[in-house]
Amino acid sequence: MNQPSPTPQPAAERLYPAETLRDLTVRLCRAMGSEEGEAALVGRHLINGNLAGHDSHGIGLMPIYVDEVLEKKIFVNRHVRVVADRGAVLQLDGQAGFGQVIGGEAMTLGIARAREFGVAVVALTNTHHLARIGTWGEQCADAGMISIHYVNVHGHPPLVAPFGGRDACYSTNPYCTAIPATDRHPRLILDMATSMVAMGKVRVANNRGVPMPEGCLIDPDGRATNDPGVMYREPRGALLPFGGQVAGHKGYGLALICELLAGALTGGGTNQHDRTSLRIINNMLTIIIDPAAVGDVDSFRRDLDEVTDTVKASRPSEASDGVMVPGDPERRMREKRLAEGIPIDANTWSELMAAARRVGLNEVALAAPEG
Repeated sequence: MNQPSPTPQPAAERLYPAETLRDLTVRLCRAMGSEEGEAALVGRHLINGNLAGHDSHGIGLMPIYVDEVLEKKIFVNRHVRVVADRGAVLQLDGQAGFGQVIGGEAMTLGIARAREFGVAVVALTNTHHLARIGTWGEQCADAGMISIHYVNVHGHPPLVAPFGGRDACYSTNPYCTAIPATDRHPRLILDMATSMVAMGKVRVANNRGVPMPEGCLIDPDGRATNDPGVMYREPRGALLPFGGQVAGHKGYGLALICELLAGALTGGGTNQHDRTSLRIINNMLTIIIDPAAVGDVDSFRRDLDEVTDTVKASRPSEASDGVMVPGDPERRMREKRLAEGIPIDANTWSELMAAARRVGLNEVALAAPEG
């Protein structure tokens, strides 16, 4: 049974147009020293996270980014560096630059190699937060490629308890697979934390003053709780692996695979490597496959359409309005938020304004349109 959470005190929310939030993000980046291209990339990627319904990977990250730039834990205007080129295998260093820049450059290099060799393995290390990993899957899928991404995180204390344990031992270690669109169906993007939820969703719940869903968190003594504050007090609690206390061995196993492939195999370091610098460093092992190099592309697309049609034709359960495939929820939410706006709670907005002041901006300046 879950420990009762404190009485929620929901924070007021306001809807903002995507362009307004994108403009704010760009201004913050420029004030930190980012060149125009970098500022635009960071703005687009973060607001796309909000539009997809993943506020955990949206503009609410900017206060963290501002702090890490000011503390020289992330560096503006850096680009990916090729460490080793072995044809179909590329080893890359992100030089602690913005993940929104580094991730795109790494995928561009990998896609080119997959076109040449049929497959590419990209070992990307030492990049600041790559944000929503589905973004990189979408880039590969839009180029006609299948991609598989294993990611780990170091630079801060661990967040997730292993199945059967109560102590946090590793981070949320995302996994993603992306499959290109067909003429009948859009691309499939499976993008997930290997924990029950991403840590950013705990931050969002904490800022909004609402409890977490049951089965996501444990307190420092290992007891179930839905209080997001346990991750912001000492001693801290922990996230549970995907599958929770019943089937969490599956999420835990996949998390270990991500830790070993993204962190140990690439040489970028596991969560054991750096737990104290209080920054977000990602490593990512990506496998990019050209479907034409493996088999008959037309046959693959027919089978993909048939499988998609079959699962979507399943009769809806009582709690569902129909079966979706990976990527559908994000597409639906994007349409909704483009039409209605993106909700930002008062606490997150206050954090954004405080971050703006730290880089020399004020609310009056931010409210004025650029001309």
